[in-house]
Amino acid sequence: MTTTAENTSTANPTTKIAQGSALWPAQARASQVYGRQLVISKAEGSYIETEDGRRLFDGTAGLWHANIGHSRPELAQAAYDQMMNLETYHTFARFTNDQAAQLAEKLAEISPIPDPKIILNSGGSDAIDVACKLARRHWQREGRHEKQIILSREFAYHGLHAYGTSIAGLEFNREGYGTDSLVPETSRVSFNDPEQVRRAVAEIGPENIAAIVTEPVQGTGGVNPPSEGYLETIQELCREHEILLILDEVITGFGRVGTMFAAERYGLQPDLVTFAKGVTSGYAPLGGIFVSRRVWEPFFEDSDDAPIFRHGSTYAGHATASAVAIKHLDILREEHLVDRVRELEPIFAADLEELAQQHDDVAEVRHAGLLGGVTLREGVAAEKVCDRMIDKGFISRPLRGNTLQVSPPFIVTEQELKDYFAAMSEAITEEATS
Repeated sequence: MTTTAENTSTANPTTKIAQGSALWPAQARASQVYGRQLVISKAEGSYIETEDGRRLFDGTAGLWHANIGHSRPELAQAAYDQMMNLETYHTFARFTNDQAAQLAEKLAEISPIPDPKIILNSGGSDAIDVACKLARRHWQREGRHEKQIILSREFAYHGLHAYGTSIAGLEFNREGYGTDSLVPETSRVSFNDPEQVRRAVAEIGPENIAAIVTEPVQGTGGVNPPSEGYLETIQELCREHEILLILDEVITGFGRVGTMFAAERYGLQPDLVTFAKGVTSGYAPLGGIFVSRRVWEPFFEDSDDAPIFRHGSTYAGHATASAVAIKHLDILREEHLVDRVRELEPIFAADLEELAQQHDDVAEVRHAGLLGGVTLREGVAAEKVCDRMIDKGFISRPLRGNTLQVSPPFIVTEQELKDYFAAMSEAITEEATS
């Protein structure tokens, strides 16, 4: 499907241009992936298949999202049935559609925030953009005009829209746009030192801070569960200084850490919660935010003077995506898949710890629920270990800090976990001795 033939640049005839698909590869240098891309053409359960016939265990659940496994016929049927009735209709002003309204009610029933309103959109990056905008809108409406800064953590990942790029804690996602931050009123704090966060809030001035955004467990930043007292300190600072707490549960939401939301596991009471991946397990692009009564209530006053939050998008509350999400939530409940994550967690943790004990080249393992990170010592490249794992029929993914991502579907078996870590062990040994 792709080739490695090269043409010369139209701008500089001495520069060669890598040739391949018209599709721009995401988060990659094109010349390093053209000619070696894995074209996925089929999937079932915890396995995907490439166009050239390779069958691979999906040890990352795609990009953390294929929680119930691939190619479930019930979800295909839900999408088909909905499209045959109404593909979608927008949710602006007087208009809505029955599936978006029904999904919002179902989400409200399981929300980590009491009595929420739900804003729907197309994914996690959308959700972060909306949450940060709403946080700033909240304080402007309150007359606290100086509260504009959004704090986030070093190594954080919150998508790649303008706000997500601006609050990113991964510098390579922030670079190259001409300014330190696309949205200027942002700042980063320590990812694991609660006292440094406390000092940073004091230095910036809590009267200037609109919100603190955090993943309960950092994902792309290396799978970093919270250090002792960290999330508690953030919550305390938010309550003490009237700062909104935004919890990014795009990865952790809908069961990944063994509770429906990580807010429950870590005892948090956020003002806004973003969600996406696990709401449909990737069967349809859908995300959104839970909004606390503190934030939403003024916008719903029965008055001609009530404020309006000027946000919306064409596919927000997409009827087919909403129908798929409704069916997906039914499957999570009927098959007790969140309970299954909780049951598998000690087995998963033991497998990770055993891997660390087997290898001097494993510097550290971290885990929460079915989220795992394996950090390798310098000289053993995570990217090359991932390549070796693919050759063995298993998928991992290199993350920040020379870390291997492990986040299998919730339907994974104990034997599949053992096989997966055995393949990872072999790949680490091969790369360390190559």
